[in-house]
Amino acid sequence: MNEQPVVVLVHGAFAESASWNRVIRRLQHGHGLRAVAVANPLRGVESDAAYVRDVIAGLRQPVVLVGHSYGGMVITQAAAGLPAVRALVYVGAFAPEPGESAFLLSAKFEGSTLGDALLAYPVASGGNEFRIDPAKFHHQFCADVDAEEAALMAATQRPVTEQALRDGLSVEEPAWRGIPSWFVHGERDRNIPAEALRFMAGRAGSRGTQEVPGASHAVAVSEPDAVTATIIEAVRGTDG
Repeated sequence: MNEQPVVVLVHGAFAESASWNRVIRRLQHGHGLRAVAVANPLRGVESDAAYVRDVIAGLRQPVVLVGHSYGGMVITQAAAGLPAVRALVYVGAFAPEPGESAFLLSAKFEGSTLGDALLAYPVASGGNEFRIDPAKFHHQFCADVDAEEAALMAATQRPVTEQALRDGLSVEEPAWRGIPSWFVHGERDRNIPAEALRFMAGRAGSRGTQEVPGASHAVAVSEPDAVTATIIEAVRGTDG
């Protein structure tokens, strides 16, 4: 029997590792799976991916690697040529080709309103950093959660550098080309248009794609059952 994989969860921009809490609870208590939520630095695709690879190396077990939003950029880079990664799960996430960036993919199809919700400011390391205006966070990021929770999410959001969103995938082969992938996303994602998410899932040859009716970009928070179900499909897909 194959060794049970660890589920490694990588959040995206404007979220943080606790955004996976409801999914982790279901994986651990409902399915007996170990799960680890990575604190994604959100500084740049290559450096963020290198950190995720370090986390995976430290686990010394096979993993199912899960990314949300910009986290999809990171897992696609991190998993390339990494035998420990048995499956990929994209949760409202970018699944890029080499050279494609988060900015490029989010603009590929009409519908994203993220640009109008962002606040930008310079950082000491150079360039700018983005966060979502707290007054716009609920509508933009998580319209299907209650106002109190949305306010907490806005207060704990992790900003992302402009460089990270402009970085193209730098590996020669995207990880999804050689590793089985699954996709789940919200129908009413205002950060990454659903049409773009469908396109990327199709291009990657998704083994299973679930579009959650009415769900926002924060689908792991608002619809943890759907996200967990997709992860479990991926885990089962590593058997045999």
